Amino acid sequence: MKKFIASILGVMALVAALGVSTPALAADASATASAVVSASASAPAAVAQPAAEAAKPAPTPVKADTSWIMVCTILVILMSLPGIALFYGGLVRSKNMASVLMQTISVFAVVIVLWCLYGYSLAFTEGNSFFGGFDRALLSGIYDSAKGSFSYGATFSKGVVIPEFVFVAFQGAFAAITCCLIIGSFAERIKFSALMVFMIIWFTLSYVPMAHMVWFWTGPDAITSADALATETAKAGFLFQKGALDFAGGTVVHINAAVAGLVGAYLIGKRVGLGKDSMAPHSLTMTMIGAALLWVGWFGFNAGSALEANDISTLAFINTLLATAAATVSWVGAEWIIKRKPSLLGAASGAVAGLVAVTPACGFIGPMGALVIGLLAGAICLWGVTGLKKLLGADDSLDVFGVHGVGGILGALLTGVFASPSLGGQGLFDYVTNAASADPYSILGQVWVQTQAVGVCIIWSAIVSFIAYKLVDLVIGLRVPEEEEREGLDITTHGESAYHL
Repeated sequence: MKKFIASILGVMALVAALGVSTPALAADASATASAVVSASASAPAAVAQPAAEAAKPAPTPVKADTSWIMVCTILVILMSLPGIALFYGGLVRSKNMASVLMQTISVFAVVIVLWCLYGYSLAFTEGNSFFGGFDRALLSGIYDSAKGSFSYGATFSKGVVIPEFVFVAFQGAFAAITCCLIIGSFAERIKFSALMVFMIIWFTLSYVPMAHMVWFWTGPDAITSADALATETAKAGFLFQKGALDFAGGTVVHINAAVAGLVGAYLIGKRVGLGKDSMAPHSLTMTMIGAALLWVGWFGFNAGSALEANDISTLAFINTLLATAAATVSWVGAEWIIKRKPSLLGAASGAVAGLVAVTPACGFIGPMGALVIGLLAGAICLWGVTGLKKLLGADDSLDVFGVHGVGGILGALLTGVFASPSLGGQGLFDYVTNAASADPYSILGQVWVQTQAVGVCIIWSAIVSFIAYKLVDLVIGLRVPEEEEREGLDITTHGESAYHL
């Protein structure tokens, strides 16, 4: 075991070394959530500016943008509490309903605290290709109480900023829901203490660096020439430098969480009685409510990732609506043909599959690209929770990998296809000219970049997750005793029931 862990750490070190030596590629304009660049008077400039330009007044936030991102943050929180909680809670047996609700709210709260203590700083400040620094640890440097001044964060438009605090909150909600997604893979059998310790480790070593790798850059304002572009791109995260496109979290959120959940399902083992006892959802009503809340909240998740109330946010909005509807139709239709009966569970699952698949693409593609992604996601994710699940042989209780893993991978790869202007996409943006790139868009080239991003995410999350689970198992133990599992975690772990009949 020691040799295995040592070899795993060696692989991670090799990946890190390769990342440092990777040459910076041209940055994409609308890549994903922006890094925060302070616009306060006390903050150092990212690059030296000419005297005349330096004399320009610092940009100030527009109230509409600030209000929009605050609303989007609330919508993303709604996705976890109560969205994911009710969606997952309805899928488990009644004796475990309260445990799923408790796990969700507890993981959400812990991650928000960790995000504000150090996670945000390590994800969205300058450091190396994999981690930022501690400049914003404890949220320091954002608010000067003596001067009454606040710092601002860059968006994807030159000269447009939002208050940094709202960016912190928005991204914190992303981090929290990612960790909550993992819960579904090993529901009904994990120790509560083991879950909490695992989440702390995984959040620190998997979510934070993936967010930095994919989403961190210094913003567009310093990019005034080809040399400046190269300089600023070299400061960005590893996958951002490669040109990976992930508008709202296909890799960072969905693939990352799904891989962690799948590894957990393998290591924790199958539920007692699987294949013999009934494991049917105890409340499809709750699951439907949860799915509906996820769909509503996802508009904040995707459209909010534009960081402005602008044309791109409306594009992400309509794409989210259309792809989700298409995936619902696709899943239900395929299920109707195969099983002869369309199910409510299938409709709810199809909606989530569409939401997942369109997430990395929503700000880069046109509506017809979203339609195709949704139609493919419904049918392919149905296979993911049936055929693929049998092939993998893991008891992924609530099909986290089949929906979020398969849907996330599909969406990430198809982003490279449908972002092409020839297929109605936005293409790439050239911040030197501050216009759409004049270079021809290569679908094959971008799909290859997307494939690398997916591969890095899978390998990184799998390694971190395996080590984290093993460490927790050695110290605490991952699984509750069999008799407690049979009685249900509501009573045995929390001393309460979701229902009193």
